[in-house]
Amino acid sequence: MENQKSSSSLKAVIAVLAVLLVGSLIYIFKVTSDVKTVQTELKSTMTDKEVVMKDLQELKATYDAAISENTSMSDELIQERDKVVSLMADLNKSKGDVASMAKYKKQFFALQNNMKALMAENEGLKKENKIVTSQRDSTVIVLGESKKYNEALVGQNEELAKTVEKASKLTVLNMTGSAFKVRSSGKQIETDKASRADMLKVSFTIAANQVAKSGDKTYYVQVIDGKNNVLGDKKTVSFGDDTLTYSFMTTVKYENKTVQVTENLPGKDFAKGTYYVNVFDKNEIVSKTSFTLN
Repeated sequence: MENQKSSSSLKAVIAVLAVLLVGSLIYIFKVTSDVKTVQTELKSTMTDKEVVMKDLQELKATYDAAISENTSMSDELIQERDKVVSLMADLNKSKGDVASMAKYKKQFFALQNNMKALMAENEGLKKENKIVTSQRDSTVIVLGESKKYNEALVGQNEELAKTVEKASKLTVLNMTGSAFKVRSSGKQIETDKASRADMLKVSFTIAANQVAKSGDKTYYVQVIDGKNNVLGDKKTVSFGDDTLTYSFMTTVKYENKTVQVTENLPGKDFAKGTYYVNVFDKNEIVSKTSFTLN
């Protein structure tokens, strides 16, 4: 009888333990399931935070690229870009819970919509700028061609003016220099003896030129003896920075026809050697010759 009671008590204990074990297993399963659910939610929330951050970074990069194009909308683009940067800073500090992530997503979508509107407007401005730039470039090309044409005309006119100036210059030809002995009767006898000479004669011809301006023409004649002395008046005249010492000056009435010019330079005690005769039109030498006295 006692054995039966003992056996019944043992069975009751085993039954209670079995119930407790099943209850424990059920509790452990539920706790484990709840933990996994929480972990899954946390993992999902963190992923959302990373996704939103990535989207914001792409939004900022889009604004940076648009701002770098330096359009007339740069100020508006910068303001919107700064809003994105501010939201990124706030998101970075957040704990990433579900409620806050919903708020950040909402703000992101609002910023994204603003970006799309601004980008569309910016693209329109860029197209208009391209048209204006193209028109301006065309105008610049036309103006450039006109400038080149005008410069070519100016160059041609300058060349023509130089040609006319060159053609209008008088040519001095047949330059000669010689010494003479003048007798009491006035007769002039050419000589090559320095001791006999008492006058030097300079002759040259001004050629006919229909392009040249008619009127009085002045020439400066310079005679230099064998000792490098300037003979005659030895007067000095300046032309800008240039200075000329001349023997005498001669003025010719020129009427576009050939003119023969002859001038005498009286003197005494002429030195032996080579004499040089130069004819100047202002400071420009136009003819020269030489002769020798023994």
